Amino acid sequence: MVQAASVQARQRRRIAQLEEKLEALQSGCVVKEKQATYYTAQGRAIRRVVVLFDNVEDLISEHDRRYEDDNEEHTLNQDQLHIGFVTLSTTLPWFYSKGSAMEYDEYSYMLKMLQQGADSARGDDTLKLKALVAEWVNREFKSDPPVDSDDKHTRGFSNDACGKLVCPTELDWNNPAQKQCLLFTRVRAGIRDHSEGCIMTELSFPAYLYDRYTANPDDLEEGLFKGKILIQGYKTVFTSPSSAKDVEGDGDCADIQNNRCTKKSFNGLKVKKHSVDGDFDYVQFWCTIVDFFERPPGRDAQRRVNRLLEWWSRKVFGRSHRNNISDAAKASMSVNALAKQRAQRDDAAFDST
Repeated sequence: MVQAASVQARQRRRIAQLEEKLEALQSGCVVKEKQATYYTAQGRAIRRVVVLFDNVEDLISEHDRRYEDDNEEHTLNQDQLHIGFVTLSTTLPWFYSKGSAMEYDEYSYMLKMLQQGADSARGDDTLKLKALVAEWVNREFKSDPPVDSDDKHTRGFSNDACGKLVCPTELDWNNPAQKQCLLFTRVRAGIRDHSEGCIMTELSFPAYLYDRYTANPDDLEEGLFKGKILIQGYKTVFTSPSSAKDVEGDGDCADIQNNRCTKKSFNGLKVKKHSVDGDFDYVQFWCTIVDFFERPPGRDAQRRVNRLLEWWSRKVFGRSHRNNISDAAKASMSVNALAKQRAQRDDAAFDST
C-alpha cells in the first residue's frame, strides 16, 4: 500500500510539472501570436508610406553602414535607402528603440513579420485596384467589350481605352503615324509590336498621370500627377474605396474607340520577376517619381512641387473654410450659443440668491 501511494504521488507531481510546462508553452505561443499580429499590422504601413519595393533589412543595412562609415559620398540608391530608414523611424517611432533592446532571434522575427505585413498590404492594394481600375475605365471610357479584371487580354495595349492611358506621353495613341515610330508605323501597332521608337519603358510618363490624360510636349510638368484615375487610386488606398467615386472628372476621353480584341482565359495574378514587366522597370519608375518630389533641381521647381502637394491635399481632403468664418458667426453657432446661455442662467441663479 505504501509503495502504491508513493507511485501515485510521483505520478501526480509529474502530471503537475507537465501541466506547468504546457501552460508555459501555451502562454508563450499566445504572446508570440500577439506579437506577430502587431508587427504584421504595423508593417502594412511600410509599402504605403515608407518604401514601395525595398526590404526593411536593406534600409537598416544602409543606416548601419552610414553609422560605421564616415565617408560623405553616397550613391543615389544609398541616399534613397537612407531616406527610407528615416521615414520608417518616423512612421514606426517605437522601431529603433525596441529593436535595439532585442536579442538577435527576436529582432529577426520582428523584421520578418514587418516585411510580411508590408508585402501583404501591397498585395491587398493591388488586388483591390485591379478590379476597381477596370470598373473606372469601363464607366468613363465606355470600353466595348468592357475591361475584364480577370482577363489580361482585355487590358493593357490590347485594349484601346487602357492603351491610351498607358501610352507614352511623347506619342499620340490616336495619331495614325508619328516620326518617333520607325517608318511612320501606326502608333498603336508600333507599341503593340515593340517597334523602334514605340517601346514603353520607365523613361516615359504614361498618359494616365496627366490631367485629362494629355501632356503638353512644350511643358511636360503641366498637369503631371493630376490624372483622375491616379487620384481615384490614391483615395482607394489611403481613404476608402467609396471616396474614390467622388473624384470629379478631369478629362474628356470620348475619343477612345471601341476595343476589338479577342478574349482569352487567364486565371490568377501574375507576379513580375524583379519588378520588370516586359520593357518597363517598375522600381526605376518609382524612383523617378520619388526624385521628382524629393530632388527638384532648384527653388522654382521646389515651389512647383509644393503647389502640387497642396493641390493634392485639397483634392483628397477638400478645402478648409474654417478661416473664413467671422467671430460673429462663430458666436452664434449652437456650441458657443449654448455655452453663453448656460453661463447667463448660472449668473441669474447666483444673483437671485
